Formats: sequence, structure tokens, C-alpha cells
Amino acid sequence: MTFADLGLCPELVRAVASAGYDTPTSIQEQAIPVALDGQDLIACGQTGTGKTAAFLLPILQRLTIGKVKRRPTHHPRALIVAPTRELAAQIGEMVERYGKYLRLRSLVIYGGVGMERQTRRLAGGLDIVIATPGRLLDHLGRSQANLGAIETVVLDEADRMLDMGFLPDVRRILATLPTERQNLFFSATMPDEIEQLIRRTTREPVMVEVARRATPVGAVRQVVHPVAMNRKKDLLSGLLKRDNMDRTLVFTRTKARANQLVRHLEKSGRRVAAIHANKSQNARTRALSGFRTGKIDTLIATDIAARGIDVDDISHVINFDLPHVPEDYIHRIGRTARAGRQGDAIALAAPEERAQLAAIERLVGKSIRREHLPGFPPGAQTEEGTNRGKGRSYRRTGHGHGRPQRRTLSGAV
Repeated sequence: MTFADLGLCPELVRAVASAGYDTPTSIQEQAIPVALDGQDLIACGQTGTGKTAAFLLPILQRLTIGKVKRRPTHHPRALIVAPTRELAAQIGEMVERYGKYLRLRSLVIYGGVGMERQTRRLAGGLDIVIATPGRLLDHLGRSQANLGAIETVVLDEADRMLDMGFLPDVRRILATLPTERQNLFFSATMPDEIEQLIRRTTREPVMVEVARRATPVGAVRQVVHPVAMNRKKDLLSGLLKRDNMDRTLVFTRTKARANQLVRHLEKSGRRVAAIHANKSQNARTRALSGFRTGKIDTLIATDIAARGIDVDDISHVINFDLPHVPEDYIHRIGRTARAGRQGDAIALAAPEERAQLAAIERLVGKSIRREHLPGFPPGAQTEEGTNRGKGRSYRRTGHGHGRPQRRTLSGAV
């Protein structure tokens, strides 16, 4: 199947081809026709499945067609809400890329920068607004944004917005929108709070699910290196000296630890930078740009900041600290093995992190292979083979493998 087969207009097919894509992913193949038809949609898929194009392409087409069929409006007709500045900026870049042959106007709104330019652009007329919740509410509170003409709203990474405490903000934003609209929800997992929001918001939504929820991409090779906590930095330095360690993303739990690792790794000759909430927007943009272009080969990130990292050729993801929330492990390792490539996920597990490792293995439904490296004793032995029970129970509509399944949901999710 091609993008043209999905019903996309020639301008969009041409733009997608110029971006280097000729075959839609599974989630795009299933979601695009539903969204083009104007139906509400719930799409569950891990990072790297192509979900951004799955909602952007039909939005761009519907806006273009609507310009001919409807009376022109000065106010935006599509709203995309994203949890972080980086993700909002990435979506904005993809709007420009896919809409390059269309006459549509878009604006990205997020905090950490001045409001004046955003206010001028909002007053100048727009088709699409991509926004983080807090800054969008700032504009709404000052009557600087009018969402009364919104026809389609997208909540991207809805589960992450819940994790970050944005759900009350999201409810306030949705309350300002016209009741007659298309709702598109995209999420890697479906917590109860998100299901409740969907039930109150959507009308007979179609669900598209790619792979079992909370299941890592199959092409990711996973390994755990047991190591004492105070030897993790040295082990990380040693790993990064391997010949196959190309573009590498390292996760830490805290901003302070990320800064410490930057100072430590700079001494070993790696081109390294950190990205976290305490960094200015300019610093985060420079770090992310350098990582994409190869000027930076090792990026140290916290979970929240990493949500906007959309780079196809990350060879390795290293969990320097194991996350307290096991689903975050899935989000992290999903940053590699994109676009049909293979990738490696390495976890450095100290004895103190035994509980986190057990929770991760329960979630993925298997024991992750251990590899003890010479010179790095694990300290107290981490247990292996004790977490082979069935994974956490998630309601599923797909088979868990291959092509996604579709069904219309009547009233409840």
C-alpha cells in the first residue's frame, strides 16, 4: 500500500516522498482513512511507529479541502496539544515538512520564551496551533487565543500528559472548544484516567492499536549489566568506547545526575550534551539539533525532556538509572530501533534497583538477559529468572503482533 492508496492528495503524497517515505507504517495505514473520514480516533502505539504523520497528514488534507468548502475563518481550525516543548516543536517541524506544498499557516506555542511573538501570530490568522497546555492556557486567560473555530483536536502522548500533571489543564482546554469537533487521541498506554477522559469526550471512536500496549519494539535487543551503584559512571565510559556506539541516548532519573554525567564523559572525548527541564529553551534546541546532525554523539536526558526527541538512527539507549515507573522504560527504549532498523537497549542495574528491574520484567513479560562485564562486580547479586510471570494486564483490541486491529467503540473504551 502507498500513501496515495490511503486517499491523500497529490501534494501530501509528494511531500511525504520528498521526506524519504514511500510506504505507510501500520498505524498510518489504519489511522489515516479513519481520520480523513472525520471520525473520532484512539490510537495506541509505541514511540517510533509513525503516529505523528498518522494524525498530521489527514489534518492537513481536511484543512485544505475545508478552505474551499467553508467560509474562510481568521481563527485556527486544528489544535494539537503536546506535553513538552520539544515534542511541540518537533510536530511543528513536521507540519512544515508535510505541508510544504499547501497554503496553510501554523504556529507552535510553548513556554520558556516570550509571549509577544506568539500573540502577534495568533492575531494574524492561523490554520493550525501546536501547543503545550500551560502556555496555551496563558494565552486563553489573556483572551489572546480564540479556539471557537476548532474542527479537530489532537491530544498527543496523552499518557505522558497525565504523568506530568497536565490532565486538569487539558480538561480546561477541551472545555473551550466547540462541542462539534473531531477528537484524535494518541497514547502509548491507556491509564484509567485517560479512558475516562475519552469516554466523556469522544463519540463512537475507532480504536487502532499497533503491538501490545507497553510492549517494546521487537527489534530492540535488551541487556542488563549488573553493576555496583558507585561504578556506573566508569562502566558507562567503557561502554561508550566500543566501536559500535554511534548515536547514543542515555537516560537518568534526575537533572543533577545528567549534568554530572556530561562533566564525566567530556573527559573521555565524547561529544556530549544534556537536555532537561532546567536547561533554557535555546540550550535544549541546540543540544537536540546537534544530536540530530551528529555534532553530538551522546545525549543525556531525563524522561520529560526526551519526549521531543524524534531521531531515526539512535543506535543505543542506555538506562543509566532504572526508572521508578516501569512504563517509562518502554518509552525510553522505544527511541531506538526506529524506521525498521535494529537497536540496542542497555540497562545498568545496581542492587538497590532490584525492585525497579523486577517491575520492568513483569511489564514486558519476560526476564531480560544479564551480562556481567569483567572488572565491574555487581555487588549484591540481582536476581534472574524470578520475573517470568505473565506481564501486566492491559485491555487490548489488537493481536499484539503485526498489523493493528480496528473496531468501533460504542459509548465506552
